[in-house]
Amino acid sequence: MAFVAWRQPRAILWAAVGVVALGFLIALEVAARHYGQPGPITNQAQEVIFAPKSGPLLYASMALMMVVLTWRQRLIAAAAAIGIDVAFFLVRWAVDAKMMFGNGALWVILGYGVIAVTRRTGRERVLLLKGVGLGLLLVTGRKTGDAWLLITSKTRPAVLDQYVATADHALGNPSWLVGRIVTATGPIGARVLDWVYIQLAVAAVVVALYQLRNVAVEGRFPRHHLVRTFLVIGLLGPGIYMIFPVVGPIFAYGGGAFDTGGGHWALADIWPNTPPPISAPHPMPYDEITPRNCMPSLHTAWATAIFIHSRKGPRILQVAGAFWLIATLGATLGFGYHYGADIVAGVVFTLTIEAALRSLDRGWDRSGIQLVAHGTTVFAALLVSYRYLPMEMAEHPWVFGPLLILAMTSVIYGFVRTNKLWEPKAAPARQLEPQPEPVG
Repeated sequence: MAFVAWRQPRAILWAAVGVVALGFLIALEVAARHYGQPGPITNQAQEVIFAPKSGPLLYASMALMMVVLTWRQRLIAAAAAIGIDVAFFLVRWAVDAKMMFGNGALWVILGYGVIAVTRRTGRERVLLLKGVGLGLLLVTGRKTGDAWLLITSKTRPAVLDQYVATADHALGNPSWLVGRIVTATGPIGARVLDWVYIQLAVAAVVVALYQLRNVAVEGRFPRHHLVRTFLVIGLLGPGIYMIFPVVGPIFAYGGGAFDTGGGHWALADIWPNTPPPISAPHPMPYDEITPRNCMPSLHTAWATAIFIHSRKGPRILQVAGAFWLIATLGATLGFGYHYGADIVAGVVFTLTIEAALRSLDRGWDRSGIQLVAHGTTVFAALLVSYRYLPMEMAEHPWVFGPLLILAMTSVIYGFVRTNKLWEPKAAPARQLEPQPEPVG
């Protein structure tokens, strides 16, 4: 009876979360259609038949779902997905349609959802449904993000790039510096960074698969893993975009070597060769197409989360996590997608969310509350300073530059220190006292 009583509140909680999530998706669908575009529900439904936007993402989602399966079931699922994709490929080739793989992976995920409801019972059904839900969450999160970006471009006609670019003088205009470095590396360096930037979700799945490798054996998911952090970052980040709309240097200050179409909306064509002049900033109008998705840098936030969660893995995973973070920073700055100020805010944003999720998992205590409060305060202070103190920051870089780095470092130090306090300490082995030898 106690088990049933404990389960009922959890069931009610998850039912409420599901209702809220469904309502949120419906609201985004309605908003997107208001602007003449399909929303996340329509886009996801279309990928059952039509060419998906990202095949690797769908296969990565299927891999997440398969953590709840046995190895035999995984091989069958993978073979089924590939077989379905081959059939779709032949049909598309015959009718000269757009070519992309991934439908098979989505069919397999949905198929296991049906199997869970119709052929499984008890804990086995719950575990399989959790696996299917985890895979679909990654896909739905991508579609939801696309809808959010559309909404930011339609509802925020003016952007605050001049404020961030002016404040960025305190950091030495890193986007302009890294942009010139990437340009000097030629097409090879640019292609590597572009691939890393695009396949960030796939890298996250690799780390998540390591964390979830024992789910099928243990019959349960770990209480905290990378996917949770990824989803929360993606949920909260676009809300900040609405408060602080920024399009990025490549769009606001011209094309440079990697022209992405800033066009006549750009303030000047000076990126990455000439840093922007120091002048009183003001909001500037921009088109209704380009997402206002710079502040904070969510690519930096997600790459930071990958780095943090890879620290508990084997050496090769740790090296890969560090490489992905460094390469993502190089891409975000080197392609002119973000300012240095965005990067600083993105790191603080991630560490605060990660600290909150870990505190929620292990129970809130004084150290957890202090860390989350400190991170939240620093993040808010960064946004306020970028908006209301950019001229002071640009005119006194030797004061505000170190202050920005010190503020970010304080959150990093607090996170590392608090996590060391949270880690279980191994008890020293008890030393047995020597026994006296028997006499005689």
